[in-house]
Amino acid sequence: MSKEYNTVITNVLVIGAGGAGLRAAIEISESGLSVLVIGKRDKSDSHTSLAAGGINAALGNIDPQDSWQQHFADTYLEGYCIGQPEIIEIMSKESPDLVREIDNWGANFDRANNGSIDQRYFGAHTYRRTCYTADCTGKTILNTLLKKASDLNIPIKDTKYVTEILVEKNSTFGAFSFDINSGERTLYLADAVILATGGHTRIWKKSSSRKDENTGDGIFLALKAGCEVVDMEMVQFHPTGMLFPNEIAGTLVTEAVRGEGGKLFNNLGERFMSKYDPERLELSTRDRVAFANYSEIINGRGTKNGGVFLDITHIKKEEIIKKLPSIYKQFIEYQMLDISKEMMEVAPTAHYSMGGVLVSPAEHSTNINGLFACGEVAGGLHGANRLGGNSLAEILVFGKKVGQAAAHFSKNIKSHNRSINAINLANKNIDKLIKEGEEIGRKLEFEIQDLMWNYCGVVRDREKLTHGLSKLKSINERFSKIDVRVSKNNYSDLVVAHNIRCAIYSAEASIKSALIREESIGSHQRSDFPSENTKKKVNYICFLSKDSTMSIREEICLPLGKELDNIVNSTKKIKSFVGKLIE
Repeated sequence: MSKEYNTVITNVLVIGAGGAGLRAAIEISESGLSVLVIGKRDKSDSHTSLAAGGINAALGNIDPQDSWQQHFADTYLEGYCIGQPEIIEIMSKESPDLVREIDNWGANFDRANNGSIDQRYFGAHTYRRTCYTADCTGKTILNTLLKKASDLNIPIKDTKYVTEILVEKNSTFGAFSFDINSGERTLYLADAVILATGGHTRIWKKSSSRKDENTGDGIFLALKAGCEVVDMEMVQFHPTGMLFPNEIAGTLVTEAVRGEGGKLFNNLGERFMSKYDPERLELSTRDRVAFANYSEIINGRGTKNGGVFLDITHIKKEEIIKKLPSIYKQFIEYQMLDISKEMMEVAPTAHYSMGGVLVSPAEHSTNINGLFACGEVAGGLHGANRLGGNSLAEILVFGKKVGQAAAHFSKNIKSHNRSINAINLANKNIDKLIKEGEEIGRKLEFEIQDLMWNYCGVVRDREKLTHGLSKLKSINERFSKIDVRVSKNNYSDLVVAHNIRCAIYSAEASIKSALIREESIGSHQRSDFPSENTKKKVNYICFLSKDSTMSIREEICLPLGKELDNIVNSTKKIKSFVGKLIE
């Protein structure tokens, strides 16, 4: 007999308590509807808090010639022209208003001498358009949204692990979850559901995400509900992550280190970026620097710990502490290393999911009625390479848009299909995982992370990807024998089991998409297909067939309309990269 569950009813359910989910909830609440936000982590410590560098908006405060058109062109071109133009246009046009709004709500971005919001350079942006709060922009935005949500009395429930989106006749009617600490199960009934669960970069061995976050929950939930996901092969590897100790491997070393004059060297003492981007050197874009670092390492020119050297010892200690206080403290704390005297060892780390749930441009609706997605879990904005600062813009712009769309859907819904069978099945599916078995969950989890890093990492090829897919199939078979034991105060095995299940689905979509894309473009680098296919721009879309197998279809990228095409063709070119901070 399945465990009993509680029932909670709301107009709109938001899954994910980060910036995107909170901004959506605020919009829904202000429309007069009931909204509930649920998340895995403590609401004050969502992944949004780790976005340090800034948020993009073409305010023109520092460079008056900046415009939404130039922001569009920079984003579209740097995404290698496979991002969804309408999504990019909306973000570029609306981010200024959303930045001003959250600043008025209390974000209090750093100011220029004239009192306007200050803006700085980020990589591959033509003008200074990145607004910031020191080196804690994401944390500031998150805290501001939390306060706004509190003022509106929006309920936010932590430690809730959503296991299924409930669907009947191609319409969602809620979700099912268990509490990570107590095991308590809850049925959420809602007119509309918003996925704001983040990405899937934690399924790689070296990742800037923390334990048990960004495990692909939203990708799994969307696929199982009947949605499609796009660009799953496009995962951004940040060029500089920490190498040791093991518990913090992958932790970011901000690109501001390079922006302040940091130089990259191999074990021969060569400043190797001159071979990969002689004009921009260390100030090149993330995909290019990550590829350069990786290439030096695998070709035997890396450090003894499997990285490259990042050197800032030529900068005065006082300047380092003033401009890079967090990084200085980070290396002292974890490695007892004074970066003003010794070089850092760094290597690429899985950082951001540029692909995600396939959504409509304006409303970010899915092909399931009443189901929406926003933030990192949604695809379409970034294409093959993400510009730093666009992710925080994305969560505000499309958090608001999704909130409006979900509220409109709820207010206009005529009837609601619910299924007791779907509810009972969701409850039973949790029970099925709780059993004695031969396989240890954490071991399977680590094996997935290893295979993704080794076979679907910075540089891929057919042999690696095929082997990785085979290993993933084996892990999936062993998953049926996983050992999951629960007690009154310990449901960690159950959490790990669900993380693995989500990781398997996300990994399969990523590997299969990487296999079918036979070209090198942006973050997707194929050693067996080193050139970009300039004749055909496509997106690859994954979905579950009727027999639950993962299938892929190809979709030709739509040409730009006349206005957007003119914008791209007339875009400004960066003439000098001296002194341009990137994050």
